[in-house]
Amino acid sequence: MACAKLLLPILLLISFAFVAFSFRYGNPCDCESSCREYKGEAQVTCMRICKQICSEEPGIKPENPRRGEREERHNPYYFGKERYAHVAKTEGGNFRVLENFSRRSKLLKGIEKYRVAILETEPRTFAMPSHLDADELFYVMSGEGTISILYQENRETYEIRRGDIMMIPAGSIIYQVNKHQTERLRIAMLLCPVSMPGQFVEFMQAGGQNPETFWNSFSDEILEAAFNAPRERFERVFQRQSKGEIFRASDEQIKALSKSSKGKLGKPFNILNKRPSFSNNHGQLFEVTSDDYARLKEGDFDVSIANITRGSMMAPNYNPKATKIAIVVQGCGDFEMACPHVSRESGEEEERGREWGREEESEREWRRERGRERDHGSERGERRSERGETEGHTYSLVQSRVCRGDVFVIPAAHPVVAVASRDNNLQILCFGINAENNMKVFLAGKNNVLKQMEKEAKELAFNTPATEVDRLLNAQPESVFFAGLGEARHGHDQRHASE
Repeated sequence: MACAKLLLPILLLISFAFVAFSFRYGNPCDCESSCREYKGEAQVTCMRICKQICSEEPGIKPENPRRGEREERHNPYYFGKERYAHVAKTEGGNFRVLENFSRRSKLLKGIEKYRVAILETEPRTFAMPSHLDADELFYVMSGEGTISILYQENRETYEIRRGDIMMIPAGSIIYQVNKHQTERLRIAMLLCPVSMPGQFVEFMQAGGQNPETFWNSFSDEILEAAFNAPRERFERVFQRQSKGEIFRASDEQIKALSKSSKGKLGKPFNILNKRPSFSNNHGQLFEVTSDDYARLKEGDFDVSIANITRGSMMAPNYNPKATKIAIVVQGCGDFEMACPHVSRESGEEEERGREWGREEESEREWRRERGRERDHGSERGERRSERGETEGHTYSLVQSRVCRGDVFVIPAAHPVVAVASRDNNLQILCFGINAENNMKVFLAGKNNVLKQMEKEAKELAFNTPATEVDRLLNAQPESVFFAGLGEARHGHDQRHASE
């Protein structure tokens, strides 16, 4: 108890010192520099506090962990940040990979060959050369840097910045620098492995103690013959690295590595420089297809960015052919999707658990009592999906609260809605798979496709006079992006009062 009383002031002091450092120097997430003045346990505590603070989105409160646990259990399309595994992690940055989609649920078997990864590097750092046995489509979420690609006996170097997308063929050797003084370089990747579906490996060209190079696997005789040099000379070059995969470089080195050169792959395409497909006060939608960036055709991909203003929503919509892998780039919000594959039992129990607001102990007891039945219900839903059964068009609501780094999978033809929180704008990156000739269909708003139905078809389909149907379909004057729940209700009440 006495130790705890002594430790609390120390923790508070370190926290205040860390905040003071952030205001003074402007780069608080350089944890090593921020905590250098502390020693022993105090330094360990400072590093932990620094990393916790820097891992959170500024201005966004952490989500209730119990809520996230419930949502993940009942929503196979949602992947929280804990679903990533680190392939590399140093003081200079990290490379992490989302778990295999089909391991999460059999419902995602159609995209199991793809993987999602995130690369983050700190300012003024160098990422070691390596190659993947996977084709790569990347999007720069924030920051700026330079990427060098060794491809077909040539070196191509390109500047990259926020909004850039680029396709890189499997086997290309890649290294890069973050040349910004204060901002992290954050890159989202969609990977398509070419050796084993859903599994890829990073092959390090150089290394030593950290990271290990693949050259260590070869015999001395082979290495000496291949390089026409004794093993000792080879080791002096290829096995001296111990800083990890991502580490700091000098200003002179960063400058030298930032010189651009063109080649066969072509420069990145910046999606944010393109005129938005839709734009109003509630949001913007940027879309890139193979017509804009021809290399997307190689993987049958498209890419889109939705910027949803805080408190606003994107209209209910679906994609006829493409499955969308949505990654939250910035902010927080909610996804809701209608799904015929997830069992209704799971959704109802999730709703009951949320409404009852159980305390932690009683909720654990309830889960123990109902867990087996719920799991069986979810399994029944997946088995029905595998057999192609729809059970009389029974749909369930799958929903999740999402924040930066979270992933939400939107299967083809599934109606979905995204809503930004009232406190922050929501930016969503979507990688589209099987995207050729896919065109988003909107189900509400000025461009609602249902408006195209004939009068007689409306009356037959809805069993309601066409005038009443039209009154509902024409009530929303905006397209694509609308006012959120609170604002929409306020506007509705005002219109109602004036009628």
